[in-house]
Amino acid sequence: MLPLELRGLVRHMEWADALIWESVLALPQAHSDTRMRECLHHLHLVQWAYLQIWREEPTDLPEVSTFQDLPAIHAWVREYYSQAPVYLDSLGAETLERSHTAYHRGQVNTRLRELGGDPPLVDFIAWIWMGKPGAEWGDPPAT
Repeated sequence: MLPLELRGLVRHMEWADALIWESVLALPQAHSDTRMRECLHHLHLVQWAYLQIWREEPTDLPEVSTFQDLPAIHAWVREYYSQAPVYLDSLGAETLERSHTAYHRGQVNTRLRELGGDPPLVDFIAWIWMGKPGAEWGDPPAT
């Protein structure tokens, strides 16, 4: 069973990613922005890479060019969040000591601002102040 502290960090990570995606998908110019697409791909590529490494699987990570559009990347991200918590719940204390995470949401938020968007507040402390809300993924708008 995942320790409560780590469970909270995973819930925060999903919540923050969902907020980032809500802002990105709502900004029309983000859909055609190559840098935004690359930042989002990289953010989630790292998450998938760690999951595959932790599960001792061969790293099989798709290139950004394999995704038709941002909604396709969004679907890939949601798949991660259906798999990662299940795996993390199966870990013992000795495995958890090897864990490591990366932060790339800042790059996406910076690009959102550069494109004229309004980046969401996704700090861990803000999540706690807000009562630790669950992620609200929603569906991407039709293109």
